[in-house]
Amino acid sequence: MNILRRKWLYPVVLTAFAGLAQAADKQLEVIAETHDAIWNAVAVDDADGVYVAGPKWTGMKGPSVSKLDANRRPQPFPDARWNSDNASVPVSERFINVNALHRDAHGQLWIVDAGVSDFGGHVIPGAAKLVVVDLQSGKATKVITFTSDVLKDGSYIDDIRFSGDHAYLTDAGVPGIIVLDLASANMRRVLDTSPAVRAPVDRDIVLSGKVVRAPNGEALRVNSDPLETSHDGKWLYFAALEGPWYKIETRWLNDSSLSPAELAEKVEFWRDLPPVGGTALDKQGNFYFSDLATDTVKRLSPSGKTETVASDPSLHWVDAPTFDSQGRIYLPAAQVDRVALFNGGVSRIQWPLRVYRLKP
Repeated sequence: MNILRRKWLYPVVLTAFAGLAQAADKQLEVIAETHDAIWNAVAVDDADGVYVAGPKWTGMKGPSVSKLDANRRPQPFPDARWNSDNASVPVSERFINVNALHRDAHGQLWIVDAGVSDFGGHVIPGAAKLVVVDLQSGKATKVITFTSDVLKDGSYIDDIRFSGDHAYLTDAGVPGIIVLDLASANMRRVLDTSPAVRAPVDRDIVLSGKVVRAPNGEALRVNSDPLETSHDGKWLYFAALEGPWYKIETRWLNDSSLSPAELAEKVEFWRDLPPVGGTALDKQGNFYFSDLATDTVKRLSPSGKTETVASDPSLHWVDAPTFDSQGRIYLPAAQVDRVALFNGGVSRIQWPLRVYRLKP
């Protein structure tokens, strides 16, 4: 069935919230939609190939990672075996719970597999990994398994960014940041004791006027989650999902001679942003983020000015946006707070779930 009917692009009229005048003259394009999957990640290659992914703990059906075909239907990527649920396939060779996609500057797609049994569950031995796929060939070229010394009981490896010959990943389960040396594949866990990576107890995640609650009924707390590196690679910006945001020079993260206390002293406060679903940087250094409470996408300029780029109820829990080579931003509206896990076992997803595109 062609879930997009005759056209894979069509405009969605924006309904502006009161006081957000700039949203009224914008148009969102629907790039893809699904009645089965919870896509919380999107990536784009130079040929406008679109890749989507989501974790299985959301209750999603279909492939963990897909490439949209010519009819914008999701096809398993890089192949069906990687997306298999067959227990005979080693966990190091199939996706368990994919949380992020990120395309690097070398035409490679980095797939972050948290490797957890379920939300809040344990990490399956050998399952937490990075899968690197060459986008030209469509083949997996490397698998980097997270070592036991950087994983903790309850870890949930969340997202990845790069600076030079290093990569940085957030652990949203057990607060901390993982520093990965790309040349050697050596990895270290840092900033465990810093409050900058820990979800504040006095900041709730609120959507549609309701506090998002974990399965145990307590207010959901998400530790170190969104992150960005500056274009010059000098700074890493990071936060718990609830905020606020902090920054640290990447040279200090890369310096293994610093003690934990010395490294923690290098962390600086950056911005007091509200709960953020995902972020992206454009070529001009503008910092885009989704404001979860208001179903908006906002832009923070290098000068510090914040403005609303788009606002619409359909932009509900935009997670992990990305830019293409033409400067268009892709927005997966994942509706994470509406999955059954956070609603007493009853899904509140408003189908279809969509990925939008916007020219800021």
